[in-house]
Amino acid sequence: MLFTKDLIDKVGSLKQIAGIQQYQYADGPARGVRVLDFSTGTGFRFQVLVDRGFDVYNASFAGLSLDWRSATGVVSPAFFEPGEFGWLRGFFGGLVATCGLTQAGAPNVDQNERLGLHGRVGNTPASLVEVREELKDGGLCLKAEGEVRETSVFGHQLSMRRIIRARAGESRFFLEDRFLNTGSRPSPFMILYHINLGYPVVDDGSRLLSSESSITPRDAAAEKGAGKEKIFIAPECGFNEEVFFYDMKTDAEGSVCAAVVNEARELLGLQGLGLYVKYPKAELPRFSEWKMMGCGEYVVGVEPGNCHPWGRKTVREKGELEYLQPGESRAVHLEIGVLAGRDEIEAFERRLP
Repeated sequence: MLFTKDLIDKVGSLKQIAGIQQYQYADGPARGVRVLDFSTGTGFRFQVLVDRGFDVYNASFAGLSLDWRSATGVVSPAFFEPGEFGWLRGFFGGLVATCGLTQAGAPNVDQNERLGLHGRVGNTPASLVEVREELKDGGLCLKAEGEVRETSVFGHQLSMRRIIRARAGESRFFLEDRFLNTGSRPSPFMILYHINLGYPVVDDGSRLLSSESSITPRDAAAEKGAGKEKIFIAPECGFNEEVFFYDMKTDAEGSVCAAVVNEARELLGLQGLGLYVKYPKAELPRFSEWKMMGCGEYVVGVEPGNCHPWGRKTVREKGELEYLQPGESRAVHLEIGVLAGRDEIEAFERRLP
């Protein structure tokens, strides 16, 4: 979207077209949580929850929800329960729920340290570094940056500096994370992006578009769904979650591309709606699918990471645990966007390796 003088003359504020609004939740368990509300002017909107790890929530396109949102809603980090499965009491779902930084996956005890489900980073408030709306190269660029620190006395000291960028006229955003070990000792480093798609993107007949060398069921429950990993059904009360591990193929740039799409029904005059993720496999070599077709818990998680969600003890025992040395940094780049209509879905599928 080019912001020509003719266009600018038609509005009193550029926020009439696109921008970032800042506010706080005012009631209930969410009270006080800071929000950055992005709107790109195409009908694409999403919230960045500053006090919940700078994660992404409440994403929509033309009023249609893209992500799954749980019954907990947004919960302030003041109510975080770190032990065992306490993480689930504040798991709002959302488009991006970050797991890490030293633990991702099942609760476990690793080297005498008790670790709860999926770690602490998503329940840690960020320091807000910058929010900017800038006319650049004829377009309006939207940017927010924050820093989350996971530290303890006598323990690991890691920071995550997150930048989220979007551009007016586009239905996508870019997420860049830079992780740094600010301490004086090596630190385990586990990162997993829990990208949660929900109705109406997920519906009876929706499917996962991806290109992979192999798919491995996590356990016996997932083995029952083998061969049907990428096809989704109507909600089924009592459904047992199924988790699959993919060895993804890459395109010529070394990137993994995956999407969940619903072509089975017309939505807002569009025959099909989907959401895609694209990222360099060298940065996130592992990919998990969380297929949960239950009543109320009706969600598909596409989860790139540097680990599968076994938990740190198991990942260590498998010889797959990564470390950051003192002063060492690591960067991750994700692109997440909308596929609006059959033409965009088919074009995306043709580009898969």
